[in-house]
Amino acid sequence: MADRLSGPAAAEPYQSVVRPALLVELQFVSGPVRAWSGVGPLSWNGVTWAGVGLLGRVSTVEETLELKAAGASFQLSGIPPELLAPVVAEPIQSRAALLYLAFFDPDWQVVPEPVLLFRGRMDTVEIADGGAIATITLYAESRLRDLERARVRRYTDADQQAEFPGDLGLSFVASLQEINILWGRTP
Repeated sequence: MADRLSGPAAAEPYQSVVRPALLVELQFVSGPVRAWSGVGPLSWNGVTWAGVGLLGRVSTVEETLELKAAGASFQLSGIPPELLAPVVAEPIQSRAALLYLAFFDPDWQVVPEPVLLFRGRMDTVEIADGGAIATITLYAESRLRDLERARVRRYTDADQQAEFPGDLGLSFVASLQEINILWGRTP
């Protein structure tokens, strides 16, 4: 993974003291949620990231040489039960999920160019309610998962109008079924 690092961040894994951090950005319909693996707020890239410390957990991000769809999961524990209703009501399907690896310099400033470890789409959410506190696990999948999905598009005018209203690109497909086309000679 060190070969994916660029700029000043490329030298960080080789320092005598390494200060890594994970940053997670989840693009919900109600607005983005940004969290990082430390404690307290973190300012990077013009936005503030909330520190979740030991209450947050990220699954291992698999990296292979094969063309394989690997997912990731993001977990947050210690959630009061009264905050679960907005989580359940929020539509998350196919919303963006990003995971960055960042490093800090000796002054605890983010070293430029954190590396994007995972870019995927949110898929499902699992809630484990323990009474006083709950744990939320959000699962995201790689965009490569789309290769496994069946495409149910038809090359008809009705299908084209549903996707692109007013487009006339497929309006003559039905009439082409019965037309006699003579190539290379005059009729």
